[in-house]
Amino acid sequence: MIRVQGLTKRYGDVLAVDDLTFDVEPGTVTGFLGPNGAGKSTTMRMVLGLDRPTSGTATVLGVPYRGASHPLRDVGALLDPGAVHPGRTGRQHLRVAARASDLPLRRADEVLEEVGLGGAAGRRIKGYSLGMRQRLGIGAALLGDPRVLLFDEPVNGLDLDGVRWIRDLLRRLANEGRTVLVSSHLMSEVQQTADRLVIVGRGRLIADSTVEEVLRGLGDHEVLVRTPGADALADRLRAQGRAVRRTAPDELVVTDATAAGVGDVARELGVAVHHLTEVRQSLEDAYLQLTGDSVEHAAPGGAR
Repeated sequence: MIRVQGLTKRYGDVLAVDDLTFDVEPGTVTGFLGPNGAGKSTTMRMVLGLDRPTSGTATVLGVPYRGASHPLRDVGALLDPGAVHPGRTGRQHLRVAARASDLPLRRADEVLEEVGLGGAAGRRIKGYSLGMRQRLGIGAALLGDPRVLLFDEPVNGLDLDGVRWIRDLLRRLANEGRTVLVSSHLMSEVQQTADRLVIVGRGRLIADSTVEEVLRGLGDHEVLVRTPGADALADRLRAQGRAVRRTAPDELVVTDATAAGVGDVARELGVAVHHLTEVRQSLEDAYLQLTGDSVEHAAPGGAR
């Protein structure tokens, strides 16, 4: 697993990471969320030994990453897909990494096929699109077939097909028992992919829970119902103490209710129901509620 304990990082007067503690378990996709400047990238760099903590520890598979005996076999990471030599081909780039880590050179071609770059293996990286560079960076993370993977904004630059591909890849890696930590600002993707969430703001831990626990933490649940008897149904529900708001002439949203309960009331009244569903709260809503006080760079009048 990845274990972060009391991790703190100062840059002069700036406290980038503040006493952060969390675990990332094998067999799960853990979403690492927070506003810009929350300390996510700094934390990932400390996990990988690229930055030294002011205090606290970060270990991977029980040891600091600097002490790993087979770094690429233990951990794969995508932090900056632009950190490549533009004059090399995709194949050359991965072969250099394979040779440096005592991996078979054939792994370069195997991984290029896996990430969809087999046809571009001989092209120079300077001619790659942003999405292709992103795939190459993911390929480099997979090169050593590692047990632990860290991805920082892995869907950047990918088209719809690429987004679906990375979604399936992350789930497959977790299903194989690997530890997967993913930083992203795309809440819809995180909601579809992640099992757990670690949410930070201003360098401190805000939440460390499953996706469902975070969504349930919003409190009220809502039911959407469409019926030609909206007036009568709204009156009866309000008489029962339910909060009801009208969103269209034949449409109601009922707060803190279940679809079954609203349907039972409609049946008692004898009104037809054309649509009835429980509204699933979005991770975006939950995230904004949790991090609203941690946003450092909000535009005037913008959502917080």
